[in-house]
Amino acid sequence: MLPAAIAAYVLLQLLIGAYISRRIHTESDYLLAGRSLGPVLGTFTIFATWFGAETCLGAAGAIYERGLSGGYADPFGYALCLLLLGLVFAAPLRRRGLTTLADLHRERFGPRVEWLSIVLMIPAPVLWAGAQVRAFGTLLGFYTGFDPALAVAAATLVVILYTTWGGLLADAWTDLIQGIALLGGLVLLFVAVLGDGGADVLRATPTERLNPFHDTGLFEGLENWAIPILGSVVSVDLVSRILACRTPGIAQRASLQATGIYLTVGMIPALLGLMGAELLPGLADAEGLLPALADQYLGGVVRVLFVGALVSAILSTVDSTLLVAGSLLSHNVIVPLRPGMSEGAKVRAARASVVLFGVVAGVLAFASGGVYELAKEAS
Repeated sequence: MLPAAIAAYVLLQLLIGAYISRRIHTESDYLLAGRSLGPVLGTFTIFATWFGAETCLGAAGAIYERGLSGGYADPFGYALCLLLLGLVFAAPLRRRGLTTLADLHRERFGPRVEWLSIVLMIPAPVLWAGAQVRAFGTLLGFYTGFDPALAVAAATLVVILYTTWGGLLADAWTDLIQGIALLGGLVLLFVAVLGDGGADVLRATPTERLNPFHDTGLFEGLENWAIPILGSVVSVDLVSRILACRTPGIAQRASLQATGIYLTVGMIPALLGLMGAELLPGLADAEGLLPALADQYLGGVVRVLFVGALVSAILSTVDSTLLVAGSLLSHNVIVPLRPGMSEGAKVRAARASVVLFGVVAGVLAFASGGVYELAKEAS
């Protein structure tokens, strides 16, 4: 039942992308949804940009092993990063009418700095995409029995197709659907675990596991927190969502609303990580905690809904990362080298760039040591 449900859910996302692709006529349509995102779509797509495998699988596993000190990136660091973005950067960036963040470097410092910034900015979203592909492959292998290499290859193919068709507008709509599915699935699992002994485990959690700095010390801990906050506040995938909002005010409001959702929803995997250390001790792979909890505490249709939520978390992140890497290559490298390109040719160049980086993300997923490792390297 689960493999069929996963396949049906992924097929639905692909169909949405294919349907919306008919509305893609210009480079702006593909890369920035025609700058049409309102407060609802803007909020959910900003929230979904990072709320992916590293939150649901990686961070839960890290907190399972180390307590809340393992959650310095997710959910705390990235939530604070979104808050800083909304308070300081969102509205000014949107007012500039940029297409990519590299455009800002060209306007302020010239084409040489623009090209240097492209070289520096592309690796992070591709690494992040690799983390999502690795997580998707892990889920496929866990629930279908596929060989791990075959599972990652299948995940890579799905991710490339999913991202290439509909551009940012399709991503925004599917982010809304996926965000609702994700919230529902995580809440169902949390309520099930909490009501079956989890509440007692939380009350008895040792104080040191609740201290976010207990195994690092204050200054090393603050340095760890600074990586996701300062290292990601103007990350290209996040900025692309800001640039796609209809107005500067919507961009700022959406960022602040996404902060609240990110922290609230992100605390669910964190708390499950704390409870899981007592309820399921000795897991060989800590990043498999949430699927293991779902297997034990959920059944039937509810378990299917939870797996759909995990797939949602992965797809809602990977689309933005591949799309923004592709936009830097196509908009800032290919288009300037071929003046006079039609809008259709620009869209084709962007799609080809997405495919290229999707393949690279798949290779990284094969070679990596885990989801959380790739996510930290990206930051």
